[in-house]
Amino acid sequence: MKKLLLLTVLLSFSFCGFSQDKDSNKVKDSVSTKTKGTAFHGVMYGVRGGYNISNLSFDTAPTMTNKHRNSIYIGFFANIGLSKTVSLVPEIQFSAEGANEEKLHLDYIQAPILLRFRLSEKVHIAAGPQVGLKVHKYEDGVKNFAYSGVGGLEYKLSHVLFADVRYTYGFSNIFDEKLNVEAKNSNIQIGIGYKF
Repeated sequence: MKKLLLLTVLLSFSFCGFSQDKDSNKVKDSVSTKTKGTAFHGVMYGVRGGYNISNLSFDTAPTMTNKHRNSIYIGFFANIGLSKTVSLVPEIQFSAEGANEEKLHLDYIQAPILLRFRLSEKVHIAAGPQVGLKVHKYEDGVKNFAYSGVGGLEYKLSHVLFADVRYTYGFSNIFDEKLNVEAKNSNIQIGIGYKF
């Protein structure tokens, strides 16, 4: 009788242990399947910076010399994966733009929001709107906010390093209405970026 009772208890423990292992494996498989299904999603952060070539496009011939300005930009971004081929890229950057004349130097803190599309393993394109807040100068006849569109091409150099080029064109007049002068800012950015 004691032997039968002992055998029953041992079998019960074995069965419970087997059931727990089985349930544990189901949970592991479920988590693994979910992870595999969303492996391309996620958020990456990074920095990018480089060289600006900017100019102003006047509606009429300007009274001052209108040469392009060479300067720099630096920014921080997040890459939010929406699918295997599409991601959302919000960014904050400092960009020195405008024209070569000192009074036409326009330094902005900008916030582009881009949709990024994967064309191949190494090549991506992006496009989206951008808003800029003018810094450094006040009451100079130039509006404090600028609105523009951005298009870009990115080439992957390694797992974390990439090179990119962007073109920005202003949607709005940069000057205050009272000046009766109209010009839009345009800019080319050439640089590199690093993903954490």
